[in-house]
Amino acid sequence: MAEKKRILTINPGSTSTKLALFEDETEVLKQELVIRAEDIADCTRMIQQLDIRMASIRDFIRGAELDLSTLDLIVARGGSIHGVHSGAYVIDAHVDAMLRYRPRSQHVSSLAAIIAYQLSRESGVPAIFYDAPSADDADEIMHYTGLPECRRFVTSHCLNSKMVARQVAKSLGKAYEECNFIVAHLGGGITMAFHSGGRMVDTLLDDAGPMSPQRAGRIPVTDVIELCYSGQYTKAEVANKMRGRGGLVAWFGVNDARDVEALIDAGDQKARDVFWYMAYQIAKGIGELSVVQSGRLDRIILTGGLAWSKRLTNWVTEQVEFLAPVVVIPGEREMLALAQGGARVLRGEERANRYTWLPPGYDTLEAFLADCRKTEEE
Repeated sequence: MAEKKRILTINPGSTSTKLALFEDETEVLKQELVIRAEDIADCTRMIQQLDIRMASIRDFIRGAELDLSTLDLIVARGGSIHGVHSGAYVIDAHVDAMLRYRPRSQHVSSLAAIIAYQLSRESGVPAIFYDAPSADDADEIMHYTGLPECRRFVTSHCLNSKMVARQVAKSLGKAYEECNFIVAHLGGGITMAFHSGGRMVDTLLDDAGPMSPQRAGRIPVTDVIELCYSGQYTKAEVANKMRGRGGLVAWFGVNDARDVEALIDAGDQKARDVFWYMAYQIAKGIGELSVVQSGRLDRIILTGGLAWSKRLTNWVTEQVEFLAPVVVIPGEREMLALAQGGARVLRGEERANRYTWLPPGYDTLEAFLADCRKTEEE
């Protein structure tokens, strides 16, 4: 019998760092290292949290008596990084530099690959990131907008979205690459993707589709312009209204859908109306994506934390099941998704790509790093 492969997965979130050890695809150890809000209150950039998170990880490794040299692979959640598709990428000095100095956004998930690179260099164990949040598989034409200077970003909750798509494909007796799915990830922000031929070929982002617990969703641009130039809000305040203080937070002051459902159960008609309308917007988004392959659709998949709400998923299902059967897979399984991706790489079923993107104006990583270090010194 072949020896089981040992895979360490790393997934930082806003308030914790999740670690899990897998043998093949079986979880044998897990830990969620809580990050105190007061410890990172002054961290305006995600890289400023690195030392704090590394210290807690090293404490855990020592306490668990985990010998990193016995690992076969370290798999990090992909961060907010330019120029990647879905799948696996080797974490090397190039990846580390781009996440440190030129991340796509200050998303804390970017720390995963930086942490993995440090542990890889110390242990000699290879490291990859998998299905990054910024993975974009779409054809070039899908990035067009009505303003040439505005390029559309075509991504989704890639990691969990592709995992549940593979799960449903297996239940149908098909390969993921043979199926057409719409996957709606229903969380604090809602994204959707049309999966076809093993790619997310088109998506709706959380600011271009339904409202959600914390997002305003798609708002008529003329209304947003009025907000921006009303003199009542700063740029940061408008951004916070759209992402963080929108959706259910704006209506009811809560970001947990269960609190809104409690209001509905108590007879609050406004709560029922808003919650139903959120479901209606989700259904409209699914309908919008259904044209991608001219109606050729195997399944519609509802996943993410909001998918635990039977009221919500039933309302959505009633409105879209004429398109295709609906499968509900609530919650998220990001750590398992990372391990499964790593296992496929170790088995040779997938290839780990080399990351090569450089900012405009640079031909080599060395030239880019030289400028970054010069800026730091200044």
